[in-house]
Amino acid sequence: MDYRAEVTERLTALYDGSRDAYLSDSPEVFNSYRENAFADFLRLGIPDRKNEAYKYTNLEKFLNHAYEDYFFPKPDDFREAEKFHCDVEDLDVWNMVLLNGFFPRGDEGLAMLPGGIWVGSMKAAARQFPSLVKKHYNRYVHNGNDGLVPLNTALASDGLFIYAPKNTVYTKPLQIVSLLHSGKDIFVQDRNLVIIEEGAQLSLLSCDHALTPQRVLTNTITEIYVGPNARFEIIRVQNQHNHSGKITHTFIHQERDSYASSNNISLHGGLVRNATWHRLNGENAETHSYGLFLADKEQHIANFVKVDHVAPNCNSTQLFKGVLDDNASGAFNGRIMVHKDAQRTNAYQSNNNIILSDTARMDTKPQLEIYADDVKCSHGATVGQLDENALFYLRSRGISAREARLMLMFGFAHDVIKNIPIEALRDRIDNLVLKRLRGELSRCASCAIQCN
Repeated sequence: MDYRAEVTERLTALYDGSRDAYLSDSPEVFNSYRENAFADFLRLGIPDRKNEAYKYTNLEKFLNHAYEDYFFPKPDDFREAEKFHCDVEDLDVWNMVLLNGFFPRGDEGLAMLPGGIWVGSMKAAARQFPSLVKKHYNRYVHNGNDGLVPLNTALASDGLFIYAPKNTVYTKPLQIVSLLHSGKDIFVQDRNLVIIEEGAQLSLLSCDHALTPQRVLTNTITEIYVGPNARFEIIRVQNQHNHSGKITHTFIHQERDSYASSNNISLHGGLVRNATWHRLNGENAETHSYGLFLADKEQHIANFVKVDHVAPNCNSTQLFKGVLDDNASGAFNGRIMVHKDAQRTNAYQSNNNIILSDTARMDTKPQLEIYADDVKCSHGATVGQLDENALFYLRSRGISAREARLMLMFGFAHDVIKNIPIEALRDRIDNLVLKRLRGELSRCASCAIQCN
């Protein structure tokens, strides 16, 4: 039997057996989509390599596993998780912990920051801002041919909610530390909604960590609305262990004169797949999509990006880089779609990768699809080894072969890191990347996981 059929049977039993728990524990806006979403999941199925978006990514290792029943954290679990502290020096942020896709304190889990910005639990937000959540929830998601997207809609019960009302500005970044902590193997579904209204400005730092060595798979959806003349930045740092699988689907919808950027820094993880959709829906919108990954051992890290230019006079940039060693594999699938009315589009896409071993593999597929005639678009990709001429130059200046290789790799990676707007975080990521390139596994202060 195809493993996907077995997994579908297992998830169907989980959904049917836990239906009452989902319905009683979730707000109506979640529950109203569940039945149709699960039907869509059954129709679309689990994506395999015949699916163009998953052509280079095999999910079997992490999906074909008998995970425990859906995990609802208990108060003691949160007390343990909240002992975690980020060890980035001089990082001035407002911090909140998310545990296995849930917020502490459930229905009371909302806080108002200075300036009137709200952050906290999706469950709490749906009860406190029902019309607002209903207006935006599940509005920017599109399933495509990916059954994991409706699966999240069918199973998710909580996640991150951020609401920046019109013209609000919060000068500090928000930091959400998303922790995985369980004595059992778990399959986590969390659902996030970010609403940045007209003229508002906000930066979000999302950090993913696994605190226990059990096998875990996370399937996350994040919907982001960036209103007219609003500004939003998200930096996602993924630093988990080799028994963790992380699948993210991020949908960024922008209106006129808005600015958005997304930066995925994947430092460690057994399977990581980041899918990001940018929709430039209003004139003069600007978006930037960045990504950096470092992979070794048997790790697989993939980035899927689609930028939809719907309105005229919009700008977009994609810059993704990867460094692969040992038997690691990576994939990049980037697509720029310029619609008929999106005249005077300016779009740029670049994917560059360094292979450090004979057994590492990188697959890349940049794409342009243009239906307008007044545009400036470019795309390109490279997969290769370190520049021998540059190595020779550094060696001729008395630098050892090992240090010369590190310098070149670090310079290669820093092109993505330098786009992180938070200086303390940028310095910390520089340090983590350098340690990873040296073969050191630098973990956060409260993490005892060994990722050999």
